[in-house]
Order: sequence, then C-alpha cells, then structure tokens
Amino acid sequence: MNIALWITAGLMAAVFLLSGFGKLFVPREKMAEMGNAARWVLDFRPGTLKAIGALEIFGAVGLVLPAVLDIAPILVPLAASGLVLIMTGATILRIRRGERKAALGDATYLALTAFVAIGRFAVEPFVG
Repeated sequence: MNIALWITAGLMAAVFLLSGFGKLFVPREKMAEMGNAARWVLDFRPGTLKAIGALEIFGAVGLVLPAVLDIAPILVPLAASGLVLIMTGATILRIRRGERKAALGDATYLALTAFVAIGRFAVEPFVG
C-alpha cells in the first residue's frame, strides 16, 4: 500500500505542478483558446487563476517534499486534503457548465488525491 500511495502522490504532484504553472504563466485568453475544455478560465479573473495555480503548486510540493525530507510529514495528507477541496470545486464547476467528460476527469483527480489523503491519515501514516 505504501508503494501505491507514493506512486499516486508522485503522479498527482506532477499533474498539479504542470497545471499550477500553466495557470500562473499562461495568459487566460491563450488558455481559453486551447479548446472547449479550457474555456472555464474566462469565468475567473486573472488574479483568481493565479491564486488557484499557486495553491495547486503548494499542494503538489506538499504531496511529496515533506515525506522525502522527513520534515513534518503530516503535511502530506493535509496537502492532499487541500487538493481534494480544489478538485471538488473544479468538479462542481464542470458539472454546472455542462462539461460532463471534463467533470469525470476532475472527479478522477479528486478520487486519487482522496486516496492519498485517506491512505496517509489512516492506512499508512508517516507518523506513528
């Protein structure tokens, strides 16, 4: 189980790092041109998108770095819980916009981050 949690946390960290940096450094108009699934960015102000991107980056770092450095590894399930909240909001947004396929993808990320949160809180915690 520990290996599955590490793999899932690493994959989710990569996904959220890429997503977060995209929200920080790619203008929202350019992101909206990337396809219908990215048009949601026009519903938010640029500052809000940057805040979401920063939270995703902090969450991604929190999924892996505290455990690797063995400094406050309790931050791993807390970061995963924060990302669960972000993905819950993303899934709700997609459903409200009628983007069912994108909502399914967001719900998958939600489930994977919830797996890490529950796994590190209860099943295989880093702290005794």
